[in-house]
Amino acid sequence: MMRGHNYTLLTIYQRIKWMFCATFAAQMTEKRLLFLLFFACALCVGRVFARKLPPQAAQPFTIVLDAGHGGKDPGAIGKTGKEKNINLAVTLAVGKLIEQNLKDVKVVYTRKTDVFVELDERAAIANRAKADLFVSIHTNALPGKAQGRGSETYTLGMHRAADNLAVAKRENSAIMLEKDYENRYEGFDPKSAESYIIFEFMQDKNMEQSVKLATLIQKQFRSAGRPDKGVHQAGFLVLRATSMPSCLIELGYITTASEESYLLSQKGVNDLSNSIYQAIKNYKANKQ
Repeated sequence: MMRGHNYTLLTIYQRIKWMFCATFAAQMTEKRLLFLLFFACALCVGRVFARKLPPQAAQPFTIVLDAGHGGKDPGAIGKTGKEKNINLAVTLAVGKLIEQNLKDVKVVYTRKTDVFVELDERAAIANRAKADLFVSIHTNALPGKAQGRGSETYTLGMHRAADNLAVAKRENSAIMLEKDYENRYEGFDPKSAESYIIFEFMQDKNMEQSVKLATLIQKQFRSAGRPDKGVHQAGFLVLRATSMPSCLIELGYITTASEESYLLSQKGVNDLSNSIYQAIKNYKANKQ
């Protein structure tokens, strides 16, 4: 019995038969009438279910936050601190700001504790999440007694300066801690300049958006009083396999005493995380 009506399917069939037979008796057969009845019932049931089904929720804006290094890979090491810990502290602080203030944004972390995650798995996490943004957070270093100050942001591409290549080499060397890395990365040698030639031929479809995000991050760093080291390109393996706008941030220089103290301080964590958060917030607002 249909709700709100006192007609049985048999009654409906009889009425349809009477109406059609009266007009098209010569053309209409019993089988055709049965087909029409079946079609009409299916249409009614489909409409009922269509009304009951809730509208599909749009996928939330998703950002993957990647704290560089971790576990057996300490990253760069200062006098008292380790890069992996600075990266994680800032990453968690950025995520907390987003979760507290941008309720329509989903945050995915490649790691939330001191664990080792392979570079290709970090990109895979972002791809599986169908993320809108991928932000990898790192800490810079210089060899010997060289001093450096400031923050910089990288997008994927071919290095245009030796300094950029040096940064990429250092960050990519993490793969040497992975099992069978020669096969996993198809013979890529993070220490060989020749290996980086492949990035010259890479056409990143997300380059424009990646540069926009990187530029917004650097703008916020300047507002926080950080020396602006600019936006650069280099061949980072962690960015190579991502399928969304992405960038890699170098927060500061752990090998410079004053920078290390700042990076390890609560003020440093607050300043840097808020700068990254504000840039992500502005990027998202501009996309809408």
